[in-house]
Amino acid sequence: MNAARRTRSRGRAGGIRRSGTDLAVSVGSVALPVPVMTASGTAGHADELAAYGRLDALGAMVVKSLSADPWPGNPAPRVHAAGAGMINSVGLQGPGVDAWIADDLPRLRATGARTVVSIWGQRVSDYARAAAMLSDVEGLTAIEVNVSCPNIEDRRHMFAHSTLATAEVLEVVGEQLPHLPRWAKLSPMVSDLAAVAGAAADGGAEAVTLVNTALAMVIDVESRRPALGSGRAGGGLSGPSVHPLAVRAVFDVRAAHPDLAIIGVGGVMNGRDAIELVMAGADAVQVGTATFRDPRAAWTVLEEMDRWCAAHGVGSVRELQGVAHR
Repeated sequence: MNAARRTRSRGRAGGIRRSGTDLAVSVGSVALPVPVMTASGTAGHADELAAYGRLDALGAMVVKSLSADPWPGNPAPRVHAAGAGMINSVGLQGPGVDAWIADDLPRLRATGARTVVSIWGQRVSDYARAAAMLSDVEGLTAIEVNVSCPNIEDRRHMFAHSTLATAEVLEVVGEQLPHLPRWAKLSPMVSDLAAVAGAAADGGAEAVTLVNTALAMVIDVESRRPALGSGRAGGGLSGPSVHPLAVRAVFDVRAAHPDLAIIGVGGVMNGRDAIELVMAGADAVQVGTATFRDPRAAWTVLEEMDRWCAAHGVGSVRELQGVAHR
């Protein structure tokens, strides 16, 4: 984005020129004014992106995944370039739910943003405890349950690799937070993603977020060792490299579950990428890795979606939802 365009953008509401296209969407029971959100892990825990645009102009801010207790994450280095994308092993570092409620949530609330809290754990009981700690918090839009985490009760297999474990986690979160819509964030690294999505729905999820990063590794050929501090564990691949994988995941799950809400995420670098996910069957999208390249990425994607719809005579973005299946 050149300097002149940035100057014009800052004069708009939220940095977005509206064409008159209806951009409102629904994700299950959650109504959003626009279909673009941040992706968990790429926009911080609070108002870190507020300097770049109005947070309330986006559909929602999805905060970095939180565990019940503070978690240090993985040793450095945590991020490395990988082809057309990046690989990371941040390791879900976070302050813990109580510290987030006390220190970060007030700053996010002050922006007027719709807030989706994301939680993770290594045991089913970890998810239950994190959810219980959020039970008295008012004003949350939804909870995204990140089941793409190692389950130490199942030989460190991901919860999202098991239909039973996925359903169990969603159920226990619902027991603690029956009033809050649940979204399940799933891994693409499974043989039958549609079955896992169905299990999440059976556990009470109103929506599934497709997809989390793909397991990957980069070797430093000089040191002859894995490039990330996580060593043999590798990291998660994101960015343009995974976009076609995300499109296929959304398409397949939409075909298998016509009534399940889907949030598409993976390599959304521009408005066309977002439109493609909507056409595959997503009700809304999240912008992640692009934010590391440009902190204004989510607003830019939204503006480009709006312009694309106007240029193609689309009166409502909902007209495009799942159109590739027709």
